[in-house]
Amino acid sequence: MQDLATKFANLTIQSDFIFKKVMSRKRICKHLLEELLQIEIADIKYLEAEKTIDPNYTSHGIRLDIIVADDKNTHYNLEMQVKNNKNSNTDTYVLPKRSRYYQALLDFDLLQAGQPYDLLPPTYVIFICVFDFFEEGNYVYTFKKRCLENLELELPDEATTMVLNTKGTHGEISKDIKSFYDYVNNHIVTTDFTRQIDDEISYLKLDTKVRREYMLMEARLLDERREGIAEGEANANIATAKRLFSMGFSVQDIAKATSLPIEQVEALKAEQS
Repeated sequence: MQDLATKFANLTIQSDFIFKKVMSRKRICKHLLEELLQIEIADIKYLEAEKTIDPNYTSHGIRLDIIVADDKNTHYNLEMQVKNNKNSNTDTYVLPKRSRYYQALLDFDLLQAGQPYDLLPPTYVIFICVFDFFEEGNYVYTFKKRCLENLELELPDEATTMVLNTKGTHGEISKDIKSFYDYVNNHIVTTDFTRQIDDEISYLKLDTKVRREYMLMEARLLDERREGIAEGEANANIATAKRLFSMGFSVQDIAKATSLPIEQVEALKAEQS
C-alpha cells in the first residue's frame, strides 16, 4: 500500500487516471478543444468518462478515456498515449488501426438501431501522444478521407482523426496548446491554462476519495495481471502434458514435469484416448 501511495503522489497528467480526472473538469476540457480546433464552444456535456463500447460478445471491446459532445452535437474522444506500442506478432505499430477501430465503434455507439446514417454527428478522435508517431516534427497531424485521384476532393463523412505530437517543433498551434505540450512533457507551468491544470492535479492528490479510487483500481489491475499469468501458465502446462502424452510418457511423469494434479492429468489422458 505504501508503494501505491508513493506512486499516486508521483502521478502526472501522462497517467491515464489523472488525465481522465483533469479532463473531466469542463472548463479545462472545453478550453483545450477550443484552442486546439480554434473554434468557440458554448458548452460541452460528458457522455461518459472511460466508456466501454462492446457491441456484441464476439467483438474486441475498447475503453474510451473521455467522450464529450458540444452544443452543435460534435462528439470528441480524447485519449492520452504514452507508449508507441507494437504488435509483437506482426511487428507493426498499433496506433493507426486503433484509431480506425475507435472511430468505427464510436459511430456504432452514436447511431441508434434503425436510424439513418446521415444522423451520425461529426466526430473527432484525438490522440495526445508524447512521441512523434510520423517522425515529421509536426505539432499536429490531422486526417480526413480524400480522393487519391483528386486530393482536393474530400469525403464529407465528418469524421476526423487528430494525432497530437507533444514533442513537435513546427506547425501552427496556439500559445495555450504549446504550453499544454510543455506541461505534458516536462511539468512546466507557463500559462494560466497550465496553472489551472496543475492546480487541479494538486487538488486531486489531496482528495482521499480520489486516492482510494486509484489504489482500488491498481489493486484490481494487479489481480487481473496475476490471474492472467496464472491462467497462461496453466494453459502452457496443459499443452505440454498433451505433447508428452503423444511421446508416450506416463501419467505420473507428466504430473511431475508439469506440476499438474494427477487427477487433471488423468482427465487429459482420457480426452486423448
